[in-house]
Amino acid sequence: MPEVSGPLLGIDFGERRIGVAVLGESGLPPQGVTTLRNGEAGPDWEGFARVFKEWQPRAVVLGLPLNMDGSEGLMVRRVRNFAERLQRRFPLPMLWVDERLSSHSAEIMLKEQAFSSKKRAQLLDQAAACEILQTFQDLGGIQ
Repeated sequence: MPEVSGPLLGIDFGERRIGVAVLGESGLPPQGVTTLRNGEAGPDWEGFARVFKEWQPRAVVLGLPLNMDGSEGLMVRRVRNFAERLQRRFPLPMLWVDERLSSHSAEIMLKEQAFSSKKRAQLLDQAAACEILQTFQDLGGIQ
């Protein structure tokens, strides 16, 4: 069986915005790629098509927004529904990581880097996707 190569794509799903990051095989930390819109009309599928074409990921890592007690709430159902639609369009392995507080951690990291509040708002979803990938890697994700 041939070895699967390519980066991991990290996704931080939100009801208005979806942060996307990539984790390559070179040992570098995750990097933000883009923030795509989401809303009543659904996700920006054309934007996802561009990202998948450019990065050719081997798998997708999605953040699972569990409640603080570890239970699954409404947002988890929304993320799982999104993942099912994403996988139908882009048939890759969908991997999960607990993303409790990833946006909070991303916000702290952006503040520490002295970004303006406007720039932090622009980068927050991508930074949260980076946090998801970093957590996945720290937990020994796929190599």
